[in-house]
Amino acid sequence: MKLKKLKKKIQQLEKRVREGSEKLATLRRKLQQAETAKALKAARKSAASATASAGKNSPEPTTGAKKPGGAKKAKKRLNLSPERRAQLAAAMKARWAAKRAAEGNRTTPSDQNSPTPPTQSPDNRADGV
Repeated sequence: MKLKKLKKKIQQLEKRVREGSEKLATLRRKLQQAETAKALKAARKSAASATASAGKNSPEPTTGAKKPGGAKKAKKRLNLSPERRAQLAAAMKARWAAKRAAEGNRTTPSDQNSPTPPTQSPDNRADGV
């Protein structure tokens, strides 16, 4: 290999190493900036949650332990038409009324001081007949 060609190859290699080290330095700087930004964001978030929870009077002392899951999400409102919403409301009211009626029927015969014991339904009898 000629001397001029060798010098040129060495210069190219040195240039590549220099540029590579510069790229490495810029990437390291970017990584450092991203880490500090993430730490600042976490600090802001914890400070905001601390100020939000300071407004609430909680009986338990606040320690370092946190519940998993973070903040509660707001319930998503269903995209219903007014007719469908009214239909669902009527169905729920009917269900609740039936539940109240069934609960009212169940509690009256089970009085402890009644002279007659509560009767079992035929399907729940002990003899199985």
